[in-house]
Amino acid sequence: MNHIVCIAYVPDTETKIKVAPDGVSIDETDVKWIVSPYDEYALEGALKAKEATGGTVTAVTFGPAKADAGLRECLARGADEAVRVASDGLAQTDSLGVATLLAAAIRSLPHDVVWMGNKSVGTDAQTLVPMLAELLDLPHANLVTKMDWTGAGATVRREIEGAQEVVELPTPFVVGATKGLNEPRYASLKGIMAAKKKTIAVKTPADLGVDAAKISGDAASVRWTKLELPPARQAVKLIPADDPAAAATELLRLLRDEAKVL
Repeated sequence: MNHIVCIAYVPDTETKIKVAPDGVSIDETDVKWIVSPYDEYALEGALKAKEATGGTVTAVTFGPAKADAGLRECLARGADEAVRVASDGLAQTDSLGVATLLAAAIRSLPHDVVWMGNKSVGTDAQTLVPMLAELLDLPHANLVTKMDWTGAGATVRREIEGAQEVVELPTPFVVGATKGLNEPRYASLKGIMAAKKKTIAVKTPADLGVDAAKISGDAASVRWTKLELPPARQAVKLIPADDPAAAATELLRLLRDEAKVL
């Protein structure tokens, strides 16, 4: 089978984010970038399937040139090919715009299973899986924690509130992976060296037949108007515990008069 893995190249979850002067983007100075952790589960799922039944794994992303580093990480772990849909010079686009570009790229590639994380830690929107499936006219399941292959496709278990749902998916299909599906592998030294020699195919929206002007800038259905950090946390107040009764009285006063939760 041919597996497509869509990845997002995002700031490290431990990075201290700063707002850029334009007020609608982050200051990328000293930011460390990584493959979105949920996409690592998707990549591992595709690699395990390839090892079990054969086939190919192609990593696909949308982003600027620096996202090539994320694709090379996928190649180092075992992906066969990599494709980047270039965002260079493209005005701000939304989830639907990204899904449109990814769908166009996937249509140009042989695909039996399209993998991705259930969400990206970059925007945390959790919208790309159903959008991509709809644009490709394929069945899908998100929040998948277990997968068993059948002759015609796969049986997957997905998390729902308070339970698990079992879904039968005939190939081709789209799957959103989440924590619990597997344990992502590390890249080997041999894989890292081999990945450096591989060519990453770069496609522009025009190459894929997509009019960028219709999915970005003012044409985007959702646009960022302001980006701001949450307010700084107040300093912790320690209440002396020498006198339990006095401590309880002071705690109630703080909760009522300062925290205003009583």
